[in-house]
Amino acid sequence: MAEHRATSGIDLHLEPAGPGLRRGLTDALREAVRTGRLAPGTRLPSSRSLAADLGIARNTVADAYGDLVAEGWLTARQGSGTRVAPREVPRPPAPAAPRRAPGRLSHDLVPGTPDLSSFPRAEWLRATRRALASAPHDALGYGDPRGRPELRAALTDYLARVRGVRADAERIVVCSGFAHGLQLLCEVLRARGARTLAVEPYGLDVHWDLAARAGLTTTPLPFDALGTRAQDPGDADAVLLSPAHQFPLGGALRPERRAAVVDWARRTGGLILEDDYDGEFRYDRQAVGALQNLDPDHVVHLGTASKSLAPGLRLGWMVLPPSLLPDVVAHGGGRSVSALEQLTLAEFLTSGAYDRHVRAARLRYRRRRDSLAGALADRAPDVRVTGVAAGLHAVLQLPPGTEQSVVQAATWQNLAVHGLSRYRHPAAGGTAGDALVVGYATPPDHAWSGTLEALCRALP
Repeated sequence: MAEHRATSGIDLHLEPAGPGLRRGLTDALREAVRTGRLAPGTRLPSSRSLAADLGIARNTVADAYGDLVAEGWLTARQGSGTRVAPREVPRPPAPAAPRRAPGRLSHDLVPGTPDLSSFPRAEWLRATRRALASAPHDALGYGDPRGRPELRAALTDYLARVRGVRADAERIVVCSGFAHGLQLLCEVLRARGARTLAVEPYGLDVHWDLAARAGLTTTPLPFDALGTRAQDPGDADAVLLSPAHQFPLGGALRPERRAAVVDWARRTGGLILEDDYDGEFRYDRQAVGALQNLDPDHVVHLGTASKSLAPGLRLGWMVLPPSLLPDVVAHGGGRSVSALEQLTLAEFLTSGAYDRHVRAARLRYRRRRDSLAGALADRAPDVRVTGVAAGLHAVLQLPPGTEQSVVQAATWQNLAVHGLSRYRHPAAGGTAGDALVVGYATPPDHAWSGTLEALCRALP
């Protein structure tokens, strides 16, 4: 009987109640249908299966079914079994829709997202099948808190070859994106007694908020015409930098400043958190190498597949100094990411599919960048385009005092775009001027020309 109940039929939860089994079962079934818990067309278990599950006689179930068929709640047909009869089912009121800003914008140049329509679905599906077919059984268990060894080994080879990172698989921890990695690092730093994280004067407030929630104070570094002056973070315990392609200003950290901030870390025992933002997308020359290569003992290299593939994959990684590894692993890591996604990315990397996809994306985004620059040269010659040697966004330098009016004009053109001031740290000294930060990778190909036209109409 136990084996039969465990392996046959269709599961159905019922709690018969009342003075008799037949009446109690009939009432429970009727109530399940009346309230819509059993939707019209739902197939019910056979009388034999339900009787076995409830531990009652089969005739009792058959009689209850017969009563409800006679009342019109159920239907019974030869070969089709017993089903809930078609009827109108009362539906609970729909929850109130989230309030949206009036006039939802149809064009999007907000930075931070690649062209999601270009995600390599067929190649990713093939990689998933290959990864799942060859995965050992233990790959579906809890596994190593650093992440799947297959992915960590693949990342070791890829990061050394493409980004110049010095690492081995033992020091890589998989995380669910850059924000998750930053959160773990800030928590570890605070637990070790750190109080201050130096940050770039322009960046993402979500990163500053993560540090604040971990108990760290963020202090902005100074900057000048050459970019962030990272060479002297002062009394900070750690510094967060995007040296290959700064977001949002778009430049690379100058070589002498890279060397100086590493010297600071060695001299003081400080830590550098390297956000390898847009690291693969360099258009005019070879990509700038990772800062981590200068001193793997004082630099944490953080990367993700969010821009190269899609942010929804939630795949990121950290290459850690040996001294940090135990504490970061203790705070969480690779177990936060699906093992199947990790195995798929490992297969994508080792098969060469990732390289092919990035090269194709690089060409596509370069064409976008060039068409943006060409259109602005023709239609908005007073707007200077900067920060376009790499990455997926450009900075459009505007005449002084016009940023807010241009953002408003963009809204009238059904265009979502951010002003540069949105990314300025509240305590930053000075300003980089009025500008727009244009994420030219965001629109799908079919919407690019219309979005570019809307932008040109909004500019002075």
